[in-house]
Amino acid sequence: MGKTKNDEAWEKLFDEHDILSKVNRNGHFIIDSEQIKKYRESRLMTKFDHSVNLPKLFKDNQISILPVTRRSYIIGHFENYQKVKYLNEKNIKQMSFPVFFESIDYNNIYSESAAINCANLVGIIEDLVNEEAFLTVSGRMTTDKFDFKIRTIGSSLYDVNVDRAQIEIDAGFETNNYFLLIEAKNTSVDDFLIRQLYYPYRYWQSQLKKEVIPIFMTYSNDVFSFFLYRFSKKNEYNSIELIEQKHYSIETDKIIKEDIYNIFKKAERAREPEIPFPQADSFFRVIDFMGLLYDDDMTKEELALNYEFDIHKRQFDYYINAARYLGLVERYESNTGETTYRLSDRGRNIMSKPRKVKNLLIAETIMEHEVFYKAMDIYFNKHRIPIKDEVVKIMKDCYVYNVNYPSTVERRAQTVIKWIEWIVSLTETNLFSQ
Repeated sequence: MGKTKNDEAWEKLFDEHDILSKVNRNGHFIIDSEQIKKYRESRLMTKFDHSVNLPKLFKDNQISILPVTRRSYIIGHFENYQKVKYLNEKNIKQMSFPVFFESIDYNNIYSESAAINCANLVGIIEDLVNEEAFLTVSGRMTTDKFDFKIRTIGSSLYDVNVDRAQIEIDAGFETNNYFLLIEAKNTSVDDFLIRQLYYPYRYWQSQLKKEVIPIFMTYSNDVFSFFLYRFSKKNEYNSIELIEQKHYSIETDKIIKEDIYNIFKKAERAREPEIPFPQADSFFRVIDFMGLLYDDDMTKEELALNYEFDIHKRQFDYYINAARYLGLVERYESNTGETTYRLSDRGRNIMSKPRKVKNLLIAETIMEHEVFYKAMDIYFNKHRIPIKDEVVKIMKDCYVYNVNYPSTVERRAQTVIKWIEWIVSLTETNLFSQ
């Protein structure tokens, strides 16, 4: 893909203000929102929740950006992000959903606020620290003045001064002994912006006597994941340390092998679409994309900013096209002329179903395609996942749109195996296979 709107706007700003030279010479550059607005709205130009969302100029030069007041930002060679690794994949605690609630549907959780509300209702928040918890804080607020040190790419520490910067808190829960500060995402992630926990932590740590526990939460593929952190040195941005991670899901009807077999037997053959055959090994990411589109249609750039994907890499297109291949997502041209994506009627219907039904219907859409159907046939007849050579042979014997080279067939065969593994995993407790 070419340059994004952010790429183009930041290139103009870097040229106009000679930002890179000044960062390399002085260690930082301060830019205000009025300067940014000359080319594009500052809120769109400065919010990069994951490192892959950074504009190309930032990535190429190992630069990142932080707010220092309500209207100004500091740019430097800062280590701004914390990597996330999901562990304890077989240790997911099952929670019961209270039957009398009608105003929230745990089968349709496609926003951070809904995920937090649901986690609170089923007792997950209290389970994190084994204390009764009460929601006391959420929304936008302003920090006090504070200073901190941040690690640069060269591992030295750089002083940053903050003077009443704006922060947004997804949720703050108070218990007898703790204040739980939660930043939430409704997709799985590889990293997150430390500022989203550190700035609120510094504010509330100065306001309260209780211990403040910064928590990063994700809700993806029906699993609530919580990462409990601490800052070992209050004044050091990168002193963030993981204390514990916990994973939960809401009890639901289990999928058994017979359920999969029944879907397999009744799957109707779909006509192969003139859409690239899938090369998207993580089927969980395909589902995450559909979840993002549940409430709003999005352009490619909006999808990238709401999900941890590098819009400049081909893998981004692979996952969008995978959902289109299944007929669950479609694209159209908006009134502004931008290519925009939305759930198809079938995709929306499936994503609104209870978890068991939803996953079985998605599995059915996969098995409607001949290559995947024949791969599943091997699984049921030989009681194992097909190997790559078997899938390659299937693909050579079937019609596969625009896959003409042996190396391409092998890459696509790997995706077929991974999708079959996802279908089979629905009968198991491991919900973390990526």
